[in-house]
Amino acid sequence: MSYLDNNSLSLRKVHLGKCPCALDLGDGSERGLYVNQDYILRKLQKVHRGISLMYTYYPDDKEWPTRACFIESSKIVKGVWDSPYENYFPYRGGREGLREDEPFCFMKEIRKHGMDVVLSLTIDPALKENDIILIARDLRPYGRVFLRVNHECTGNWFCYNKRATYQQLADFFVMVCKVMHEYAPNVKVILCAGMYEKETGKLEMEDIFLEAHKACDIWSADHYISLHWGWPVDIAAKETENYACYNVDEVYEQAKQTLHRLRKITGQDKPFFLSEMNGDGDVTGAFEQANMMNHFMNCLEKDKEKWLSAFTLYQFRDDGRLGLEITDPNNCEVGIEQPILSVYKKQLHKKFFTQKITELSEPSDKIKFPVKLRWSNSEDAEGIEVDLYLKKIPCYAELYFEDELVPLNLMIEFDGFWFYKAPGVKFVDLMSRIYEKPFKIKKGQAKKLRLFAPPQDGLNYPEEKKSPFSKEIDSIENGEWMFNSYVTIPALPKIRIEYEPVELVKHYSK
Repeated sequence: MSYLDNNSLSLRKVHLGKCPCALDLGDGSERGLYVNQDYILRKLQKVHRGISLMYTYYPDDKEWPTRACFIESSKIVKGVWDSPYENYFPYRGGREGLREDEPFCFMKEIRKHGMDVVLSLTIDPALKENDIILIARDLRPYGRVFLRVNHECTGNWFCYNKRATYQQLADFFVMVCKVMHEYAPNVKVILCAGMYEKETGKLEMEDIFLEAHKACDIWSADHYISLHWGWPVDIAAKETENYACYNVDEVYEQAKQTLHRLRKITGQDKPFFLSEMNGDGDVTGAFEQANMMNHFMNCLEKDKEKWLSAFTLYQFRDDGRLGLEITDPNNCEVGIEQPILSVYKKQLHKKFFTQKITELSEPSDKIKFPVKLRWSNSEDAEGIEVDLYLKKIPCYAELYFEDELVPLNLMIEFDGFWFYKAPGVKFVDLMSRIYEKPFKIKKGQAKKLRLFAPPQDGLNYPEEKKSPFSKEIDSIENGEWMFNSYVTIPALPKIRIEYEPVELVKHYSK
């Protein structure tokens, strides 16, 4: 078995940066269970900017922390939110402090796989500042976190809308922003509120939520191209009124006008997200669902304004038909791929939706090991890059990690496809890149191999090696650790490139 001579490889430092429009992916909600990141990566062969999780927090309720759908009630259920609180999984941090429970186990896995946490949290609006401080302490060690609090707040379907006035919800949101900015500056708070209404020329409830729009870090809205909101209580059918289907171009224009109006009424300019976006196969069928989303994403790419910072595809695996996969009703751990998956995957790999990787060092610079790398978030990280000059399509393309490299947690990019190396893993096979999409070998053209090092356990730590949850570090004066983690790479893995099989079959039995 032969390896490349690592000493002969030109080593460069590179930077992982933003793309024109970032893609986040929903993974678990009231409509489906969380799917592990290794499975998703193997299906899509590429990382997202972030993974969206949806949780709920009503610690003063007598039923807490039972999930809403399991609470016994004599009430006839007429809708998915017909319960004491939202039917997301309970958030077990805060007062309970169960930071090894949900959603923290998933948040760690997301960060280890080189992505940011996008956390939607529905919160009892009667909670006070001290309760929000506890949540801020929970979130500090997770680098950049996108926190969406009480989303779709101008609606009337969520439980928090039934417990507070719209003005009280707006005031509560402003308080949450204040706490996060003080105690967890790594957290970017998202306001998901009403959209532009053509009839009035204003946003829905824009006066009530004006101060909230000014206080947040990110503006957001949710809009599906089609949606069966009667799920799972009933079935969408032509004779029912429990669904909607919209013109894709009109949805696109409404979202853009929402951003324009926000800029005008606040005098500010902030990133704008569509935090939930998809078409519902329950309404349009699976093939049209794929076509609608493909058209929407093509519009984004062609639009010279580049107005949308990101959107979240809702979701990877869905119990209904809002996912790239639907859940096998015989086994919830099995997904059934939908037509939208291949369409979305093709879009995901486009340059427009891909983080930009640029060289940090000049070709003449001699970068030597050990190399210290910084990881901030999925749009700001340092890595190392080497060129692989291939003679032809290889039969084997493998990475072997010797003892000093085995503990590392690495994300590896090879010619546009991403691979994960967990701590303790000694071998990564790069051939799936070639199996799925064989490339052409051009003389003198290199294929890039890049290594990045997200936090080994998904958490950032203070340099003093204190617990990241310590009350002693509430001051943000020395809060750089909340934004960056550092890893030293001692060497490159051994790279095996072979162009012939070990042995060819000489004959076949008759």
